Amino acid sequence: MNIPEDLKYTRDHEWVKIDGDIATVGITDFAQGELGDIVYVEVESVDESLDREDVFGTVEAVKTVSDLYLPLTGEIVEFNDSLEDEPEKVNNDPYTDGWMIKIKFSEISELEDLLTAEEYKEIIGG
Repeated sequence: MNIPEDLKYTRDHEWVKIDGDIATVGITDFAQGELGDIVYVEVESVDESLDREDVFGTVEAVKTVSDLYLPLTGEIVEFNDSLEDEPEKVNNDPYTDGWMIKIKFSEISELEDLLTAEEYKEIIGG
């Protein structure tokens, strides 16, 4: 299972990559594996400001639909439009081509609550 060391993680199986005050967010390799074949990614919250742990979208797989939770408070500034036509990118490459949103985060203290790769591995039993 791929769990990059340079990313942060949430207990809800999102990964977070920080670049200045922008956070790129997607779901982890573990999450996409548990969901199975992803057929649709819906994010209707672009240009909205949401609080940490608010639902920002959903992922639909063949067997289930799962909510996506915002890892940091802030404004969603971008959605990976390529997922509209190719949602399977989340299965094939969750950490690069399969990213979902970018957030301009506003609460820097919330970064401390994100998990390291090692802490995330412990949660998923890796």
